[in-house]
Amino acid sequence: MVPNLYPAFARQEVVVHTPEHARSLTELDDAQLDLVADAWRARCAAVHGAYMHAIVNEGREAGSSLPHTHSQLIWLPEQPIEARHLVDRRRWRIVLERDGLVLACPWVSRLAYECVIAPAEPQEHAFRSELLAPALRLLADAIRRVRAAAGPAPVNAWVHDGPDWHVELLPRLSVLAGVELGAGWWINALPPEEAAELLRDTTPA
Repeated sequence: MVPNLYPAFARQEVVVHTPEHARSLTELDDAQLDLVADAWRARCAAVHGAYMHAIVNEGREAGSSLPHTHSQLIWLPEQPIEARHLVDRRRWRIVLERDGLVLACPWVSRLAYECVIAPAEPQEHAFRSELLAPALRLLADAIRRVRAAAGPAPVNAWVHDGPDWHVELLPRLSVLAGVELGAGWWINALPPEEAAELLRDTTPA
């Protein structure tokens, strides 16, 4: 863990995922992903009085300025509104279930192949959960599936640590323009049920 060279917030750190050269979370093995989860957990426990937002950006179009795989930890003054809600599992399009977690495409997907990873039953405190490391492994699996189905894609992922913690994955296969950014209307040409079927039938590379 090192301080961010160009912080946008008062406290912002970079977690370098591996000493070996790797460009993506998908290149890490399970032991390395477990260490990333341990690092996130340790930093969350060490800093009090703020909400820790853990993010992974891969690809320049997704906001990454470094080619080596890493994540960022950002301490916000309060919990984001988006993290305070229970996720709606009723209409998820399930891709797979593993290790007490669900990988699915949400019914109201903002972009093609948007995914959510969550405990099968609502659970609090992501950074205290024994499911955090398995969730990172499932995130790597999901990114592999997206790239196998749709080709190389920049991705953003983050943890929402709230009353029903979960990980969100947003592939950046299309350009966000004035409708999305200005009006908050998301244009998604791939229905979530089709995305889930494609990801379910895809063999991760």
